[in-house]
Amino acid sequence: MTIDIPRPGPAARAERTALRDYGRLGWFRTLFLTDIWERFSFFGMQAILVLYATAPVAGGGLGLPATTATALYGSYVGLIFVLAVPGGWLGDRVLGEWRATVAGGVIIALGHFTMALPFEASAYAGLALIAAGTGLLKPNLLALLGRFYGPGRAAEREAAISIFYVGIQVSALLAPLVTGFLGETVNWHLGFSAAGVGMTFGVLQFALGARHFAGAGKAPGHPLDAAERRRALRWVVGPVAAVAVLAAVDVLTGRFGLMHVVGALGVVTVVTPVAYFVALRRRPELDAAHRSRLSAYFWLLLASALFWLFVIQGGSTLSLFARSSTDRVVLGHLVPAGWFQSATPLFILVLAPLSARVWLSAGGRLSVAAKFAAGLAFAAGGLLLMSLASWIADGGRPVSPLWLLAAFLLLACGEVAIAPIGLSTSVDVVPPALTGRVIGLYWTFSALGGGMGSMVVRAAGGVPRWAYFLVLGLAGLGAMTGFVVGRARLTRRFRTEPSGPAAASALFE
Repeated sequence: MTIDIPRPGPAARAERTALRDYGRLGWFRTLFLTDIWERFSFFGMQAILVLYATAPVAGGGLGLPATTATALYGSYVGLIFVLAVPGGWLGDRVLGEWRATVAGGVIIALGHFTMALPFEASAYAGLALIAAGTGLLKPNLLALLGRFYGPGRAAEREAAISIFYVGIQVSALLAPLVTGFLGETVNWHLGFSAAGVGMTFGVLQFALGARHFAGAGKAPGHPLDAAERRRALRWVVGPVAAVAVLAAVDVLTGRFGLMHVVGALGVVTVVTPVAYFVALRRRPELDAAHRSRLSAYFWLLLASALFWLFVIQGGSTLSLFARSSTDRVVLGHLVPAGWFQSATPLFILVLAPLSARVWLSAGGRLSVAAKFAAGLAFAAGGLLLMSLASWIADGGRPVSPLWLLAAFLLLACGEVAIAPIGLSTSVDVVPPALTGRVIGLYWTFSALGGGMGSMVVRAAGGVPRWAYFLVLGLAGLGAMTGFVVGRARLTRRFRTEPSGPAAASALFE
């Protein structure tokens, strides 16, 4: 069942009215608050995860080396995005988006409370639960949002997602302040508990807001028949059995270790996105025009992967830089390193409304390729700035916090240019029945960024920090150049109209 908001009159006036009216739409308010609480739990945990992992055992941490902790963080982020594939599939084919979102939120909360237990094993079990729950919640929450926007309403959808970003960042701003203070100054596990409480509030308000959806998302859009159920069960049992056998062999031979798991996850996050893209492109529901769009969309997916590789530096290498190489003393008090994670959402709070206005006023005049090029340029600038800051800090004297704040500002500029546009575009690439899986595809390429980030950190273990950031920054500039040079060709690939009412080519022109 698709619920469509009636299309208003003249475009410019209608768009302004829609932005004013969002707060009065029950379905939007419910989705909005759910995402706020989910982001509270995610960013709250992200703010202290690497700091907790590298803290000495005597101080309540895991005592991991910095390279191991950052590789673990990258693999964890990558796993979240990989699990968006089965998460989106479950919403489309089995549960419906509404039930999938509820189940995902419950699993996330359980994961945080598991991490609150003072045992090493519970930390890893909690991370696995949080990754599974987030992979289920995220694609289905966004698919629910997409149900309320029909064909040809991409500009309104982009504006809605940008408004989402405003509210989400309020939570992302507050979460590190809460968990950073509790984790670094009181107890790490208390910080994880605070994140769990936040997700619990999110699940409760989402369940109470069910009446606003008028049944939308309660049933799967493309339910499985009996034969498909049996085939799906075989697909699940086979890989699970293979993983169990490999893990048992690893344990029995005495070679099992954390880095084996991290390495395996890195491989999965690199292989899965490409395999899933190939499988989706062969779907019989796609005609030649949709396949052409999907092939062009592949370049946006690769750019997203690179961008998220840059973004995860904020919770790993930049977090460690804040702790070890930044002057954090303000008015005689030591600022928790985790508080710097609030910088990006603070900047996005300012930038997202501006970006929403730009997208609405520009309409189809500003191509997706141009937006992606701008986002990559901003992110690359932030990393190049950190290269210089690291070179100065390697002299042994902590640098001003303004270096980190400037880098987070540039990453935030990149995020408001790439993240909402990439998500919004995914809705128009294929027929509506496959929307959830394309959103899952988008997140798997974000997983590719996490997996690559994990591998890059491990490979660059002996490389000076300034050189590490320099290489990443130059990679971003190279990708930006590719989008600038190939903009016209990419736009032409998207001009082919699919056979059906959807017409998203204006997004790319």
